[in-house]
Amino acid sequence: MRNPFRYFNSSPEVIRLTVMMYIRYPLSLRQVEDILFERGIDICHETVRYWWNRFGPMFAAAIRKRRLHHRSFSQWRWHLDEVFVRINGETHYLWRAVDHEGEVLEVFATKRRDRRAALKFLKRTMKRYGRPRSIVTDRLRSYRSAVQVIGNAADQECGRWLNNRAENSHQPFRRRERAIAKFRGMKTLQKFAAAHASIHNHFNNDRHLNRRDVFKQNRSAALAEWRQLAA
Repeated sequence: MRNPFRYFNSSPEVIRLTVMMYIRYPLSLRQVEDILFERGIDICHETVRYWWNRFGPMFAAAIRKRRLHHRSFSQWRWHLDEVFVRINGETHYLWRAVDHEGEVLEVFATKRRDRRAALKFLKRTMKRYGRPRSIVTDRLRSYRSAVQVIGNAADQECGRWLNNRAENSHQPFRRRERAIAKFRGMKTLQKFAAAHASIHNHFNNDRHLNRRDVFKQNRSAALAEWRQLAA
């Protein structure tokens, strides 16, 4: 594998730090520029934009590949939900699949919220992760039509509070959306949402479920793995 940083004057450590700060935290391009300048790193906000566009998807793909290899996801129960996103005054939809442990499995941006979009989203997710034992959705009819085509109609569950896991998984993305001041195109939405989901999974160590010493070890391990990406 060729070195992806070979044509850049900045060190890989600076590039990884910049990409992590912009995608993981609800910061704008200029806020990342100001924080890095306080650390003695003088770059332009357009450099931050270029780096996340070039390296963000690459880092996210490496994280996703590693988690698939180690099977760091569950096929017991999946939670599916969609959230609307405004792009140039038009409503688009971001579909999200989450397992019962809060791991974001897949995100998919579409212009419509019909059976065709739901079916494409389900096929895309199952192609990568396999078939789940149970699927939890809201009462959107598109889900029922899609699972009937796939053959999982008997495994679908609908309830008033059953899908809170998927609803809560939208919150980190919503905070990032407000900091970005909305998206300009659906391709950019898909690109950023996929990278954000993978990086969020990588650093999400469930602080409320672990003791302080265990959480500290997991956080240190996640940061060490991040520093080795594309090394």
